[in-house]
Amino acid sequence: MHYHLSGLIPATFTPLNADGSLNLGQIEPMVDFLIEQKLTGLYVCGSTGEGVSLSTAERKAVAAAFVQATRGRVPVILQVGHTSLVEAQELAAHAQEIGADAISAVPPFYFKPPTLDANVRCLAQIAGAAPDLPFYYYHIPQMTGVQVDVANLLAAGSRVIPNLVGAKYSIHDVYNLQAAAELERGRFNLLFGSDEMLLSGLCAGAQGAVGTTYNFAAPLFGRVFDAFQRNDMAAAQKYQGQAVQLIRLIAGYGGLPAFKTVLKFLGFDCGPMRLPLQTLTPQKEEALKADLTSLGFFQWIA
Repeated sequence: MHYHLSGLIPATFTPLNADGSLNLGQIEPMVDFLIEQKLTGLYVCGSTGEGVSLSTAERKAVAAAFVQATRGRVPVILQVGHTSLVEAQELAAHAQEIGADAISAVPPFYFKPPTLDANVRCLAQIAGAAPDLPFYYYHIPQMTGVQVDVANLLAAGSRVIPNLVGAKYSIHDVYNLQAAAELERGRFNLLFGSDEMLLSGLCAGAQGAVGTTYNFAAPLFGRVFDAFQRNDMAAAQKYQGQAVQLIRLIAGYGGLPAFKTVLKFLGFDCGPMRLPLQTLTPQKEEALKADLTSLGFFQWIA
């Protein structure tokens, strides 16, 4: 199977009500906003979407809501990885049933696959539950604890997983990213997942990117991408430098909860975090907004 994604793809947030229940009604206006930003797809129920903190039933509901809201305007990639392969297979089969465009999965991350072969066999079970959908390995070892050479995994996996098309590569190691991107003359679709190093990832051979900050800073990162494509490295470095300042500032307020809060400043309140993540206090929200204003963020995304 051949499938190719490119451009900037936001890893979407999962909107929650104040009591922590799903706020599915927020998904359609958020999707319309993201598509208006000229983003090229949606990556649903990944780390940004707190997928591993949702029940299987909740993940199905969120997935269906995003597919319905998107109405085929851009591809929807559903992250279906789970500690249980049975649950992951159920989520994969559901993704195919509701008309998602592709699936992606982390490997099991409590009892971890001890070898490359074991990892491939786990992924084969997940991908096999949705044989008609392109499958992307989700490489995020800082969260899963599963260390693997992605180039070796793609080479081995392609022999037993017919719908394996690439990987979402969410680690700073561009050395191995380039090896994966050049494997078999560029056969695999590599999507870079470290927003703070987007330019480095593009230089190493990534064809597109999936990230949290594209939800609210697409114009800024679009300038990085466009400058790279026209080989204007001075401009690309300038805009990537602004992106680094932005991410360093937001990360200083506590990581993912702070990133979720920034989208609220643009009119899309996605609610609190699921425990064990901690929602920002009102005082921190005010301070974050003030710091973003001082940085020039709201002008950068105009």
